[in-house]
Parts: sequence; C-alpha cells; structure tokens
Amino acid sequence: MSRVKLGAIGAGWWATSNHFPLFAARDDVELVGVCGRGPGLDAVQDTFGFGFATEDADELLDADLDAVVISTPHDLHHPLAAQALDRGLHVLCEKPMTLRAAEAWDLASRVEDAGTVFLVPYGWNYKPFTVAAKRLLDSGAIGEIQFAMCHMASPTRGLFGTDPTHMLERWKSDTAPDPSTWSSPQHGGGYAHGQVTHSSALLFWLAGLRAASVSGRVSAAGSAVDLFDAGVIRFTNGALGSLSGAATLADGDKYQVDIRLFGTEGVLMIDVERERVELSRYDGRRESVSIAPGEGEYECLVPPHRFIDLITGRSTENNSDVTVAARSVELIDALLRSSAAGGVDTRIAAAEGITTTESVTATESRAS
Repeated sequence: MSRVKLGAIGAGWWATSNHFPLFAARDDVELVGVCGRGPGLDAVQDTFGFGFATEDADELLDADLDAVVISTPHDLHHPLAAQALDRGLHVLCEKPMTLRAAEAWDLASRVEDAGTVFLVPYGWNYKPFTVAAKRLLDSGAIGEIQFAMCHMASPTRGLFGTDPTHMLERWKSDTAPDPSTWSSPQHGGGYAHGQVTHSSALLFWLAGLRAASVSGRVSAAGSAVDLFDAGVIRFTNGALGSLSGAATLADGDKYQVDIRLFGTEGVLMIDVERERVELSRYDGRRESVSIAPGEGEYECLVPPHRFIDLITGRSTENNSDVTVAARSVELIDALLRSSAAGGVDTRIAAAEGITTTESVTATESRAS
C-alpha cells in the first residue's frame, strides 16, 4: 500500500507527545480520524492533521482504515482492540495490552484469525543493545536458562500518586497524564501494570520464557495502588526466577532495568542504567556489547515506526508482538492475584489458549 490509513483511539498525554508526532511526520501515513474525549479534541485534530475527530469509537473504527493506534486507559484496551481486529485492522495497542490473562490470550487468538500486525510499543525491546543481547541468547551463548532475575525501578512515585509533574518535565508535554489511568485501582493503575509490564515484556522477548506460576507480594506504601512489587517465578522450562519493581527512585534518576540470565553454559547481564550487556561463559569466553552513551534511556521512537514498516512490508521484525505482551499480562495478573490471596503460589495455565489462573493448593505447593 502507498499510504497506511490510520485511525487513533485515545488522544491524551502519551498519544499526543509521542505517537501522533511520529505518524504525522511520515509521508506513508494518512491520519484519517481521531477519537477522544474533552474540549481539546478539535485542537488535536488540527495540530496533527487528522481528517475528522469524534467521541464515538465505533464511528472511528467504521471509517476507511487500515490500522488503528489505541492509547486509552488500560481497562479499555481489550474491547477496543478486539473490535479493531474483528474488522481486520492492524493494531498498535499501548501497554499493558490488557489487565487480565484471559483478555490477553483472547486478543492473541483474534490476531491469529485476522492475520494482521499487532504491536505493543515497548521501547527497550527495540534498542540496538537489547537486539544484540537477543542475538547472543538465540545463538545459545548461555545454554538453557536455569535462573532469571528481572528488576525495574523508576522515578514514577508522583505518576502513581496523582502528581505527574516530573513526567511532564521529562517528556516536555503540555498534556497531563490522567490520574484515573495511573493511580486508580479501578482502571488498572499501579506500578505492576504501569512499569513492570516493560521489564517483563523485555524478559519474555529476550529469553523466550513463559511463567508457569508465581508467588507474589505488592505494597502500596500509602498510595491507592501498588508502588512496590516482588515475586518468585517458576517458568515452564523448570527455571526459577525473581521479579521486582519499585516506583520510588528520586526524580531525575536514571531508570533501572536489570535482567540477569543464568544458563547451563554461562551468564548474560543486561543493565539499561549502566548501559551494559555482558556475556560470561563457563568456558572462559567473555563478550561485551558496545553501547552508545545514552542508549539505555527510555524512549519509544522505534515501535510506532516499526508498526508502519511491518504493515508496508519494509520490516518483518516485531519485537513486541501479541504473544510477548500476553506473557507479560498473565504474569502480572497472577502476581496481583497471588498478593491479594496472601502470597499463595498461583499457577498460570501451561498452554497458550488456556487462559485461567488458579491457586496451587497447599499440598501441591509442598509437593513441588
């Protein structure tokens, strides 16, 4: 196709500060329509050159579209993405893709039926140094993974506590993040859905793992939503893992995403804060990936461009497809369920397409 006819649902802070400027600058994208709420919608239409503006998602989805970008509150992702896929549209859906495992695997099934591009814009999955780390892992550099550590911390305590000042300064945005998205339990607010989604999706893309069960705890520390998250994971290949997240780095501190993978042949460390990827094999081989200064900083410029390139055939590499996103969702869903049940080990269905989670009984837990 010469131009991708694109619609957008959601016209808030992140869409207007990141996605829309990138799409508007491309000659191969036609911005057909935008759907949103509030008095600023007409200004969004004019600023980015959308053909029309509406508050009706059905009107947007029924337009002559090839693709849609969904940047709504978290709890609306599933129904809107499902409607788009049922219309045969390519979908870029913001993270977290959904809030429940059943919803995530439902979208995966619809993507398979539709045969269209589905991408969740996880910026770190597209960095040159993480792509290099992925190549090392795919080459068998550390053998079979036996233990995985996945940690993330960020200066987001204000975002999850209804004060987005730092985020606005960081992203130089004129529009504020909606507190009902980030700090409201009813809409999937909290650090797990808002940030651990990044680190876990990076882990699952890099390592190809899938969680089988998790025992987790979260702490709100006086907030309405979780600010701290911790879990012990058993993966389907038998590997053990740890997951942690903290929202309370000081404003201006560098984001921490630290993934360490221990295998039968060696160890691989990926650290975005210190900007390093280091391989240490048991046979003595050592290898470091060259990383440009500043490359570890989070930005989300590549994923929207890659979405269009996948549609037009300019690229075939989707580093954050529906399966990667679904594995992140089901882990976080089970982690939060486990914490609510007092930290009980919570099993995740072992086969894709089976979408229920259940608590492991005390007898099963002792036996394992």
